[in-house]
Amino acid sequence: MLLSDKYPFLTNYFEKGINNKLNNKGVPIAHSLLFWGSDLESQYTIAKEIARLLNCTGDHSDNCQCLNCKWIRENQHPAVLTITRMDNKPADDETKTVISIKQADMIKNSLMTSSEFYRVFIFCDKDDEGNIRGLNPQNFQEETANSMLKIIEEPNDRIMFIFLTVNKEDIISTIISRSQCFNISKTEKNDFRWDSITNIFTNYWGFKRENTFDIAQNLFEASKETAPKKILEDIQNYILSILKTNPGQIALIEDIKHVETAKKEIELGMSPQNVFENMCLKLIK
Repeated sequence: MLLSDKYPFLTNYFEKGINNKLNNKGVPIAHSLLFWGSDLESQYTIAKEIARLLNCTGDHSDNCQCLNCKWIRENQHPAVLTITRMDNKPADDETKTVISIKQADMIKNSLMTSSEFYRVFIFCDKDDEGNIRGLNPQNFQEETANSMLKIIEEPNDRIMFIFLTVNKEDIISTIISRSQCFNISKTEKNDFRWDSITNIFTNYWGFKRENTFDIAQNLFEASKETAPKKILEDIQNYILSILKTNPGQIALIEDIKHVETAKKEIELGMSPQNVFENMCLKLIK
């Protein structure tokens, strides 16, 4: 499954934030991110994708073949480093069980010089087989974390820190407070379906405002074959499925409330076409 299919709201959010940061417009992506939850592999994939888009010198497509994109896919980029208890340690660092103070010092020293690249440091852990594991108080101890607070709080330009963990509480509060946090967790397959609106309303947050009434008309036409309330229930099921993999997104919670209001309006006998138009005006921004 493509990452954009698995976490569409999240990937769309980061793509827009990165574009804003690179073009100095709108709300940019934060310079320190904390991913938490059970889906550590996706956390790491998203972190690398953020690093790739920040450094891409090509067309920013999924299969871009510019040198930076190739390096990042092959884990060979000089400015995109995965920091674990085993990876990217100074030559004189003999620790094997923790991300060490020496590693933190190495990062701080590296930031004293300029770079042509966008530097991204991905903090996580790995098991003996190389599988991604989360940070915790044992492998990312408080002393090391505290030694990095100043560079996290006041970073130089073109620098990003990304922390991966299962439980957010395993990261000290001072890093949490300096980071934008996102839950990325595995979810069980559910029975929710939204067949009636699949080709009409999926990825609705990316629709253009000027197309609002056309989309509302498409929903109205679909409701002639099913039923207006069934269309609205399918929209709710779709939003709920997105929310389960992107929890904490206030906009999605508000959207569910708008759809629930539309269902009540249908039950009160309001014109389905007007109901769909009013709802779309609230959902399509």
